[in-house]
Amino acid sequence: MASDTFTLAGHPVRRVGYGAMQLPGPGVFGPPRDHDEAIRVLRRVVELGINHIDTSQFYGPDVANQLIREALHPYADDLVIVSKVGGRRGEDASWLPAQHPHELKAGVHDNLRTLGIDRLPVVNLRVMGPEGAESDHSDHVDPAAYADFDDQLAAMQELVDEGSLEAFGVSNTTTEQSAKAIEAGAVCVQNAYNLLHRDDDVTLGLCQDKGVAYVPFFPLGSAFPGMPKVTENATVQAVAERRGATASQIGLAWLLARADNILLIPGTSSVAHLDENTGARDVTLDADDLAELDNA
Repeated sequence: MASDTFTLAGHPVRRVGYGAMQLPGPGVFGPPRDHDEAIRVLRRVVELGINHIDTSQFYGPDVANQLIREALHPYADDLVIVSKVGGRRGEDASWLPAQHPHELKAGVHDNLRTLGIDRLPVVNLRVMGPEGAESDHSDHVDPAAYADFDDQLAAMQELVDEGSLEAFGVSNTTTEQSAKAIEAGAVCVQNAYNLLHRDDDVTLGLCQDKGVAYVPFFPLGSAFPGMPKVTENATVQAVAERRGATASQIGLAWLLARADNILLIPGTSSVAHLDENTGARDVTLDADDLAELDNA
């Protein structure tokens, strides 16, 4: 039976975590539609035994971190908050790169300030621009806004050395970048991956071999063009009906069964949806289910 936890930067974390990206308003910008529900979601996260929350200062901006602080500070000793740097938001809600070493360092300190802590367990370097693994949906910007990957990795390691981070990870990286980052000390890779979008299988295998956590974003698909929604797949729906589960739970359970080093961070702004997603950890897929889903 697969383990219920995986070690991230020395911390055992439950494999079903929570992503805070959906807490801010529409377009991940501005205050939440329902502030009280956002606080209830975060407190329910802890009630459910989830001890891995993924966030970023540029979700809002500031909003997701401020909500986490309001709901959960002072934080439980076993709560592992993972943030990310490498981007910023324009006044028009555009997604813009903040990739240079001085911007990465400023971004980490912004995260520490908004979360109300002195040190973060892990911060991911979100690679944006032409070097990244996926389109970053940012506006067209001058190529000078981007930075050399080696310089970025060096900046992240300097943040570890100064004590602002326990460790760093990377996000939106190619297999080659992921390998270089792991060699430099990265403890996790966060890339787009799900049942219907397996382009990153080689990177997942690399992380397995190196004992590094693999954290799929878009675990159930995306509204962005070119990435179908897992919950709308007929095979997923058929397995869900047979198992007495929801399509979301089946899609997440498939990921948990795919590799022991996968950590999930499905996001939601609804307590009911949070409960549904977390229920994936109680879904057991047998060999026939997995074979059917693998062929979906």
